[in-house]
Amino acid sequence: MPGGIEEERAGNFKLFGILLPSLPSLVLKLGSTFLQFKREAKRGGRTFQKELIEHGIDRETAMELTELYLESSKIKYYMDFLR
Repeated sequence: MPGGIEEERAGNFKLFGILLPSLPSLVLKLGSTFLQFKREAKRGGRTFQKELIEHGIDRETAMELTELYLESSKIKYYMDFLR
């Protein structure tokens, strides 16, 4: 059985070696996707706040509601969610 453990470790290293070259491109793709997500959320937040103000909610309350709206687009929210 000790040979089985050694083979498993070798397989893990081989898998790591295969995945390692693709990590930089994966990180860049995920980073750009997240930045697009943040940009869209910010744009949506501005629209949300504008609509609230147009419908008679005072600016300060609209700003607070917009902050709550944008809270879900923060990466900290997702990191806490995954724990």
